[in-house]
Amino acid sequence: MTLARLWRTVSPYTFLAPFLTLFAAFGLFPLLYTAFVSLHRVELQSPGAMEWRGLGNYTALLTDEFFWGAVRNTVVIGVLSTVPQLLMALGLAHLLHYRLRGRTFFRTAMLLPYATSVAAATLVFAQLFGRDFGLVNYLLSLAGAGPVDWQDGTFASQAAVSSIVVWRWTGYNALIYLAGMQSIPDELYEAAEVDGASRLRQFVHVTLPGLRPTIVFTVVVSTIGATQLFGEPLLYQGSVSGGISHQYQTLGLYLYEQGWGFFHLGRAAAVAWLMFLLILPLVGAHALLARRRSRRDASARAAA
Repeated sequence: MTLARLWRTVSPYTFLAPFLTLFAAFGLFPLLYTAFVSLHRVELQSPGAMEWRGLGNYTALLTDEFFWGAVRNTVVIGVLSTVPQLLMALGLAHLLHYRLRGRTFFRTAMLLPYATSVAAATLVFAQLFGRDFGLVNYLLSLAGAGPVDWQDGTFASQAAVSSIVVWRWTGYNALIYLAGMQSIPDELYEAAEVDGASRLRQFVHVTLPGLRPTIVFTVVVSTIGATQLFGEPLLYQGSVSGGISHQYQTLGLYLYEQGWGFFHLGRAAAVAWLMFLLILPLVGAHALLARRRSRRDASARAAA
């Protein structure tokens, strides 16, 4: 093999070497080491002393009522934040897709909540949802409703935490949907308009089918984000336990509590891997749907 041919073979890996090195150091190694730690008893006071436990950390978690409570809270908060967030984002993107005055201003304004610090946003919402002097309860009193305990009530506190997520991420997802809408050919809308379709029918029969891959993507990403939710519930009351009765403790808070509250690093690593295993089927389903769609599009192009 000549030197030039050898260089052509090796040079792509040389260009990829910086990325592969960083990925191995900060991505692959922590992932594998966390799996190794999850099989041991490791305490924060003495991280160098490891005691082999096998699947003991996992069995302890699966019999812990607080772990299942965190799973339940994560699912409830995820549904309360993901569903309204994506529906509102879809509606906002549909409005901005048409020619409106000041579209650039509105598109920029929708990113402001995403650019806001999660700590600042959560502290403001904690004041808004205050039981005695919060603005939300004041507005409810004007409507004749009694005060709601947004911090100690189970569903009320979960809804309050979810509202922070909805506020921060709706505009971000709206811009993703808007980008997807702009990729749909204008000829489809023109043909639908010639056929007499209203804007609602155009949205249902043209926009939604064209946005199907984008919608699947945002659902997957939002679900992953909901599974890893940490900052909002932590700062809402400043409690690692997620409220006085763990009513809004997510898996992220439970992991933090196990590792840095109770000093059980091995169990915290097991929680991290269980979170990974919960997310993995969703990502696999998304990849399967994307592959089926690409095959269907390829067959349609071949038939044409």
